[in-house]
Amino acid sequence: MNIDGVFSGGGIKGFALIGAYEEIEKRGYCFKRVAGTSAGAIIAALIAAKYTSREIFQLLNEIDLRRFLDKRYPFLHFPVLKWVHLYWRLGLYKGNELEKWIQDKLAARGLYTFSDLEKDTLRVIASDLTNNRLVVLPDDLIQFGMDPGTFPIAKAIRMSCSLPYFFEPVKLHSATGTSLIVDGGVLSNFPMWLFDQENVKKERPVLGIKLSPLIGGENNHKITNAIQLFEALFITMKDAHDARYISRKLEKNIIFIPTKGVMATEFSLTDEMKKDLMELGKVSAEKFFHHWSF
Repeated sequence: MNIDGVFSGGGIKGFALIGAYEEIEKRGYCFKRVAGTSAGAIIAALIAAKYTSREIFQLLNEIDLRRFLDKRYPFLHFPVLKWVHLYWRLGLYKGNELEKWIQDKLAARGLYTFSDLEKDTLRVIASDLTNNRLVVLPDDLIQFGMDPGTFPIAKAIRMSCSLPYFFEPVKLHSATGTSLIVDGGVLSNFPMWLFDQENVKKERPVLGIKLSPLIGGENNHKITNAIQLFEALFITMKDAHDARYISRKLEKNIIFIPTKGVMATEFSLTDEMKKDLMELGKVSAEKFFHHWSF
């Protein structure tokens, strides 16, 4: 049965999304359209490229994830230089290795630009800091005077994954100027709204997979210092809009995966931790399907 799917961001915790995808496949569901943010954008793109859950896990499991932490000047080891570099380059790591890896895996399936996909098969979220707006890729590239069909899919995924201060922002040069693009999770970490239009009947069921506890199940933030304040500010900014939307309308169509205890930037995950995350996603999906109806 064909369905549409939305995958949330969550960095390295995205291994749990693969486990949920495995259970979805097992139940006989096939994604017709997919959307996602950050890690969810990676999984969505690989699904659009017709990779199975097992193939995706193998692709990510066979690579040392620390390869994605590509410093601009790896030969400089002075700690102070890292912060000087962050000040000027706006991110600790370039993000080029991540983009190249995605590009290679999509090219293996004959996918390079969005014109290689059926229309609306894949959409991902990014944040335009220069113009203070959320960007849906490839749709909103028209606003930059660019042809959505000729835009590289891997570049769009890289834009959606540009976690502020961690990866350098992507500079999008266009006829309208240069925009700094960062992680879509800054504005919408779980874009379930992409497939929901008022007074428009859905063509098929929409299933969401979200790396968080059930709405209302999160712990309150304990804020006693500036670092905790920044963390709480970022999490609230990232989740509040989406939480309000899905709590009203779509909670019954979302697989919630509680991944507390794993950091989004924990690129040194052991093989055992990867498998544990995947199993967590699988078990969460199994529980969900016990009561899902559409």
